[in-house]
Amino acid sequence: MKDLFGTALLDYQNNNYTEDIITSTSISEEDTLPIPYLFRSFDAMPFIEQEALSLVKGAILDVGAGAGNHSLYLQNNGFTVKAIDSSKGAIRVCELRGVNHFAHIALLEETETFDTILLLMNGTGIFQTFQNIPKYLKHLKSLLNPGGQILIDSSDITYMFEDEDGGFWQDLHQGYHGEVDYFLSYKDEEEVPMKWLYLDFSSLHIAAASAGLYCEMVHEGEHFDYLARLWG
Repeated sequence: MKDLFGTALLDYQNNNYTEDIITSTSISEEDTLPIPYLFRSFDAMPFIEQEALSLVKGAILDVGAGAGNHSLYLQNNGFTVKAIDSSKGAIRVCELRGVNHFAHIALLEETETFDTILLLMNGTGIFQTFQNIPKYLKHLKSLLNPGGQILIDSSDITYMFEDEDGGFWQDLHQGYHGEVDYFLSYKDEEEVPMKWLYLDFSSLHIAAASAGLYCEMVHEGEHFDYLARLWG
C-alpha cells in the first residue's frame, strides 16, 4: 500500500491542501472525498457518529481513527482514548493534532482491553470480506473488558441490486453482495485496490450470535445505514 490516504491527511494538516481524494468501488462510479470533511468537528458529523460518541463509556479504542476526529472529541470530554489506524500518515496526523494515545497497527494486532470499541464510518469495512467476519468478531470480543461494548456502523446496500420490479438481483458466483473492491487515487497516483465490506444488520446479528455476542440496532438511518451495539 502507498498510503495515499495518509499522505492526503498529512498534506491537509501541513497546509498543503490543493485537491481532494477520488474514490470508486466495483459497484459505483468515481466520487470526490473532500479532505476537509475528514477533519470535521462533532457538529459536522452524521447523526450516527454523534449517537455513537454519546454512548461510549470507560476506556475507549478508536479503530480506523483517521485524522482523529472521534478520539479528539472524546479526549476533550474527559475520556481516555487510544487511536489506531493501519495508515501511518493518519496516525501521524492524530499525533500532530494532539491525540494522547495512538498506535500505527491493524485491529488484529491490538492486544489491550477496553470498555468501548468504536468502529465508525462503515466500521464493518475493516472486515474486508464476509468470510473474515468471525475472525474479527472473535478478536474484538477478546479486547472487551467485562461489561464492555462494541459500537459499529454500516449500510445495507441491497437496494443497489434491486430491479425495477423490486426484486433482488445477485450473482451467486460473486459471494456476498456487500463485498466490494475499493479504489482510491490522490494527486494522479492510484492506491492498491482493497477489499471493503458493507454488511446488512441481519447478517451482523447472526454473526455476532455465532461469536457469543449480543447485538442490537441502536439507530437506523434514512439511507440504509445503521448503528449497532455488541456486547458479550
